[in-house]
Amino acid sequence: MVGLSPSHMRSQLIALGMIDEKRAIADLQDVFTDALRHHQIGHLADSERLYRRILVVDPRHADTLQLLGVLAHQVGRNDIAVQMIGHAIGINYGEATYYTNLGPALKCLGRLADAVTSYSAAIRLKPDLAEAYSNLGGVLTDLGRIAEAVAACRAALRIKPDYAEAYSNLGLALKELGRLDQAVTAFGIAVGINPDYAEAYSNLGISLTDLGCLDASIRAYRAALRLKPDFAEAHYNESLSLFLLGDLSAAWSKYEWRWRGGGRQQKPRGFSQPQWQGEDIVGRTILLHAEQGLGDSILFSRYVKLVAARGGRVVLEAPRSLLRLLSGLAGADSLVAVGDPLPDFDCHCPLISLPGVFGTTLENIPCTVPYLFAESEARQRWQRRINPSGFRVGIAWQGNPTYKDDRKRSVPVCCFAPLAQIPGVRLISLQKVHGLRQLENLPDGVVIETLGADFDEGADAFIDSAAVMMNLDLIITVDTATAHLAGALGRPVWMALAMVPHWIWMAEGAESPWYPNIRLFRQTASGEWGGVFAQMAAELEAMAVDRT
Repeated sequence: MVGLSPSHMRSQLIALGMIDEKRAIADLQDVFTDALRHHQIGHLADSERLYRRILVVDPRHADTLQLLGVLAHQVGRNDIAVQMIGHAIGINYGEATYYTNLGPALKCLGRLADAVTSYSAAIRLKPDLAEAYSNLGGVLTDLGRIAEAVAACRAALRIKPDYAEAYSNLGLALKELGRLDQAVTAFGIAVGINPDYAEAYSNLGISLTDLGCLDASIRAYRAALRLKPDFAEAHYNESLSLFLLGDLSAAWSKYEWRWRGGGRQQKPRGFSQPQWQGEDIVGRTILLHAEQGLGDSILFSRYVKLVAARGGRVVLEAPRSLLRLLSGLAGADSLVAVGDPLPDFDCHCPLISLPGVFGTTLENIPCTVPYLFAESEARQRWQRRINPSGFRVGIAWQGNPTYKDDRKRSVPVCCFAPLAQIPGVRLISLQKVHGLRQLENLPDGVVIETLGADFDEGADAFIDSAAVMMNLDLIITVDTATAHLAGALGRPVWMALAMVPHWIWMAEGAESPWYPNIRLFRQTASGEWGGVFAQMAAELEAMAVDRT
């Protein structure tokens, strides 16, 4: 029998009467039961060992294959999970649970459409499978198919009214619809059903943050952390509420959880050199590297000078499009574009980790402006091109629409109509790429000047923008990189802010502790911009009158 597979060997032994078939089946079932028991109590290594013992005897044991897939998903091996559960489905394609267990692994691999297909197959096989409906709702939310997601979650709850996970998934979908009060209710029901449901507490905190209930959101995050002390998302989200409340000293350490799976789930760079924590760097080289958006890079580049003052040689890595703008930044010995080979260095630090290293609070934010400067030649060139008459206001209304919260911060250009009606005021577009099509359908009587096709044309970001801003009387913008550029240049800026803005701007106040030259105009109700621009128009009219 040399060369026979284990399953064929077993079959031959049974045929020869050397193994009792009933006993063999019973033994296999005993091993499976033992493996499942270990799996359920979290003894994953023991359960895997037993599952694999079963497959030596019966490589086509479908339940074992799919449970090995579930185990692989639990330890983050989602590629193996898909392979194992897919093999089980190939053997027994009529088992709805297999498709339900395949879905989470597909979702973690980013194969959302395949996850929808898998959950839908489970529902076809077993129309009363609440878990499949609930998980389908979660994936549909991720795909932006929100109405379908709500319907799927409600179907799960009709089948199983006390299903905490379905209430949590429903809350996520309702949050995406902007129905925050209903989302809070759904998450509240979820934790009422299952008081140990850390993820639901964290999701509750997010919705409370979006409602502006910051103290309540912190209580929700801390409830999640009592249950799961290493819950990265809850730590990270608590930091955002702490920032909004102005408690910077408590927020910075929690914001570092972004590297451990919180928030944007950023991946550490994997450098062998240590991350700088404020120790002596005299005679050493430190790499400071940008992260997240262009605006964040501009904002936190102010710390480069402080690092340089510690006596080290500073290498700044930044997006290629910003290198020219940042070339005059004090403290940087050299600049390198993201993706280019790095020079030798002794330690490193992400830009947004620097405020924590320096113990930044509201009282000691390094807020001296300007710290960036327009190029002299470009400034003179745009001075010649821009008509000097009137009160010149540069405007920007649209951020990058791929940003997850763009719908909160961007506004239709028609919101600027009250400002355009003010005698002597000239509105000049600083907008690039996104939102320009809106200029084709302006309301009657609204004139917004543009700066030509060559405005900021080319690979370098904001070179012309910086020069133009130096030739304007005021910049009015939403929360985009344009605001940070104008702030870093020391120009007068008015910013239109959502009721609950990005954490940098905090929850209250008309002044920014980061930029003393930026004036903040805040919504009083979520999504309501009319009052913001009416207030701006009233103040701008008085300012323009004074100028004339």
